[in-house]
Amino acid sequence: MAKTIYVTGAAGFIGSHLVDALLARGHRVLGADSRALGRRENLALALGNPRFVFQQLDVNDLAATMAFLRAHGPVDEAWHLAANSDIPAGVSDPDVDLNLTFLTTFNTLKAMHALGIPRLAFASSSAIYGQHDGDLREDTGPLFPISNYGAMKLASEGAITAALERYLQQAWIFRFPNVIGGRATHGVIYDFLKKLRADPAGLEVLGDGTQEKPYLHVTELVEAMLFIRDHAAEKLNCHNIAPEGASTVRFIAESVVQAAAPAAQIRYTGGPRGWVGDVPRFSYSAEKLKKLGWSPRLASNAAVGLAIRQNLHLAK
Repeated sequence: MAKTIYVTGAAGFIGSHLVDALLARGHRVLGADSRALGRRENLALALGNPRFVFQQLDVNDLAATMAFLRAHGPVDEAWHLAANSDIPAGVSDPDVDLNLTFLTTFNTLKAMHALGIPRLAFASSSAIYGQHDGDLREDTGPLFPISNYGAMKLASEGAITAALERYLQQAWIFRFPNVIGGRATHGVIYDFLKKLRADPAGLEVLGDGTQEKPYLHVTELVEAMLFIRDHAAEKLNCHNIAPEGASTVRFIAESVVQAAAPAAQIRYTGGPRGWVGDVPRFSYSAEKLKKLGWSPRLASNAAVGLAIRQNLHLAK
């Protein structure tokens, strides 16, 4: 059944792909984005659809948000993707993640309460787990994040579960791995390609290249989120989303150089991690999602290869 769905961060990397998928399902979509990192061109397909309404606004501006939603509601559910996506920036200035990662959640929940929007789907992160040995599972603990971004995502999860006790009817929490693909605005592949555009002769890589994490293509992430929304029916639904396997930074660096600047020399700065707050390696268990009935088609290394091809223009 077609619904009216509110999407925050709608012009961003993941948000814009989600908007396209929701419209393809026949829903009416109200998209909001401050465009701090979101790009209007990401919505090129959506903006031509009469079932899509876009408003450039800061979701922390509660009055503007409420006016937008009242003008185009009633709203059946919200998908909250607006957040800081530059983790090192949040390390340098903790106000970044307070304002863009936690308060956006807090104020989205306030708007939902005021307007009676009963259901929320939330983009969380592997960063909430901190550092653990072995596979990260939904029940892994204790949860001690090592970045401000992870801390504010964890705080956001807490605000959502508290809201379920008061006024929310249902919530879905998606814990993302590293997400890659077309329309990227950040991340290791994006950064490497931009560096090679500035200096095609060399690529500086933070750390020693042994950092290893799962990388999931954005199209499969969106597919997984929608599958979980359709099939997970508890009041609170929390799922890791991950590909098979993981990819090392060395593999990504060598793959990017081969595709964009084969003569470039790679220089590693050394050390086990790229920056303060970076979890250098982790392994994700997605067994809960597999039991629900969804598995990705692309393993981590294959997703990396596809994302590099989709973003090669960044090196030109």
